[in-house]
Amino acid sequence: MLGHHDEPAAPGAHRQLIDRASGLGAAEIVSSDLSRAQDGARLISDACALPLRVDRRWRELDFGAWDSKPSTALDPRQLSNFWSDPDANPPPDGERWSDLLGRVGNAIADLDRPAIVVSHAGAMRAAVSVFTGLDHRAVWAFDLPYGALLSIRVWRGEGNEPARGQIVGLRT
Repeated sequence: MLGHHDEPAAPGAHRQLIDRASGLGAAEIVSSDLSRAQDGARLISDACALPLRVDRRWRELDFGAWDSKPSTALDPRQLSNFWSDPDANPPPDGERWSDLLGRVGNAIADLDRPAIVVSHAGAMRAAVSVFTGLDHRAVWAFDLPYGALLSIRVWRGEGNEPARGQIVGLRT
């Protein structure tokens, strides 16, 4: 369970990011402030000559007291309750799923041009949920390993309408 704990990415993990980001037609790179995302974002920014903006709203879900612990070290009942209903059963001292949706939704609303967002699996799942309306069970049903490229086509809402999105690619 790796959330807000700022653990660096595994050695060599960033190599594939540059290849996957090349040619995407972005105008900027946006990154979580955690080093495991930000270090890779900086490499993409340098390689693609794009500006980098760091935004802490793209952080992973805050796992609170569970952060940095393997799931095998957690109370199985608590963990099962969390996976079943992360709003009613957030990690101890952690973040509710709806709070993650809110902060990622606000970060999405501030994207005003095509961007490559370097983030975390939980935040990526939250973005999919915000854009598509899929619930937590649906977005946790697919694997998003480090270096996954999730492409979402976005249509801005008019007036008070929310933006809508369509998943157009997933490369793991």
